[in-house]
Amino acid sequence: MRNERDTRTPGAAGVRHGPRRRVTVAVAATIALTAIHPWAVPAPAQASAPPATHTATHSTPHSLTRPALVAVSDEIRWTTRTVAPGVELRTGVIEHPDAEPAWTVTVQAPAVDRLTGAATFAPLGARAWADQTARRLREAGLTPRVEEVGWPEYADTPRGTMGWRVRVGSYATSAEAQRTTPKVTAAGLQPSVEWTGYDIQQPADRESVRVAVIDPATFTGAVEATHHGDVADREKTSSVATSLNSLVGVNGGFFVTSDADGVQGTMAGIGAYDGELQSMAAGPRAALILEDGGRRARIADLTTTATARAGSADYAVEGVNRVPGRVRNCGRPGATPTDLPRQDLTCSKADDLVKFTASFRAGLPTGPGVQVVLDAGHRVVSTGARGGKVPAGGSVLQGIGSAADWLTAHGRPGERIAVREVVRDTAGRQVELGPGDSVVSAAPTLVAGGRIAVDAATEGMLDPQDLSFGYAWSNGRQPRTMAGIDKEGRLLLVTVDGRQPGTSEGFTLAEGAEFMRSLGAEEALNLDGGGSSTMAVEGRVVNVPSDAAGERPVGDTVQVLPARR
Repeated sequence: MRNERDTRTPGAAGVRHGPRRRVTVAVAATIALTAIHPWAVPAPAQASAPPATHTATHSTPHSLTRPALVAVSDEIRWTTRTVAPGVELRTGVIEHPDAEPAWTVTVQAPAVDRLTGAATFAPLGARAWADQTARRLREAGLTPRVEEVGWPEYADTPRGTMGWRVRVGSYATSAEAQRTTPKVTAAGLQPSVEWTGYDIQQPADRESVRVAVIDPATFTGAVEATHHGDVADREKTSSVATSLNSLVGVNGGFFVTSDADGVQGTMAGIGAYDGELQSMAAGPRAALILEDGGRRARIADLTTTATARAGSADYAVEGVNRVPGRVRNCGRPGATPTDLPRQDLTCSKADDLVKFTASFRAGLPTGPGVQVVLDAGHRVVSTGARGGKVPAGGSVLQGIGSAADWLTAHGRPGERIAVREVVRDTAGRQVELGPGDSVVSAAPTLVAGGRIAVDAATEGMLDPQDLSFGYAWSNGRQPRTMAGIDKEGRLLLVTVDGRQPGTSEGFTLAEGAEFMRSLGAEEALNLDGGGSSTMAVEGRVVNVPSDAAGERPVGDTVQVLPARR
């Protein structure tokens, strides 16, 4: 066990801002990625260049760009592979030889969920709580340390001190740290064993990253988001890639993982494939828009509205391909306890009208309410109880509460009920979807207009008023999948492995934004991460997913497809 001390940093001036230290890592990555960075890149390779067998390996020392005040001789080692003309894969390792992560015991601060009022715990507390907790630990014969934690430089959160953390010990193994927890519990406190390599306040010892660069100037294939034909199913990224003969594939957006939250595999945010909207936005959140088979890509915060109309009567549709009354990640009008985006929270709606498309191939949800089956011409075929299947080429409307009453009143056989869907960006511009267009969404925005712009609070990833919500996911290092677009229009698909102490810790959101900007991204967003983070090249998984069971079946994916012959 290493030395235990009660260390305190008085005053906000002592806050260690992790993202600022991470800039040096990002800058080094910029030098190593001269083949990617838009203002350092040579002329694009010609389409006639030989296919994909060349591999190059090189190292770039961070000390070349690190400010003198940080004396660390870290290195990034890159291996480059051309997968196809216009598609390049770079595999890199960011190392910090001076990093000294360890296992420790963190005391959780009592908290109250801001939305539900339920008692819970947070990783940080007020200074008074931290001092009192440290006294109790010393009385129990332990030697605590009190750490001040500062806010990352997000675009929409406070500056200065986020809160205070209380920890005990520095251990070589998780098991050794675990042996301390009974003493903490006996003091009437809530312990958790943590790896300090996940803290933004210190550098990670190792991070494994993969960057796929797709250049529309030379790539003749397509890039598309896909749910592989069934929006009510989960499938591994590599399985979809193999089926589609994909060159590169990564996991896509957030999706339902539990029957309690809806139908597993359905998206918890906007998703559109080959021009058809298959799920609605969870409030205004970042999305990757791939137009014309990915030949034009952009990133924007998107919203969705839909309206069912029967004659002169209309009713708002608030969901596509989800269980009526259950809204994963919230963000829909009338949802409770909030109509704002809230990651991994399932909100409820008493009055709810939901559309199901022919791509929903599972059995339809059952329960109270009314269902109307429509044919390909949007004419009512039948009205009755919820359940059954969506007919081929047709659609289904299910309603509960007042939506059920509306369907009963207007769902007469032969009546036409058309649903109009509108996708807009937050500037109010309509996003027209047609064949070959697709949308994949998660959160939050990382880079906008060439500047780091992480709007983690606005997009519902954390809550500055409730540190029990989203802290570890946003401010701790995690596996990440990210997408970006540089000023040359090249698409960047990126994964970083995480949750692997001593092997690859991952990125915080702030670090992910720094890294994407270092690659030259003018726009970037965070996609689903954690155990979902996967990159497959020619059908083979090339990263190390963090789930103990290996690669996780996911919802939608982004696939880079060769040109059709």
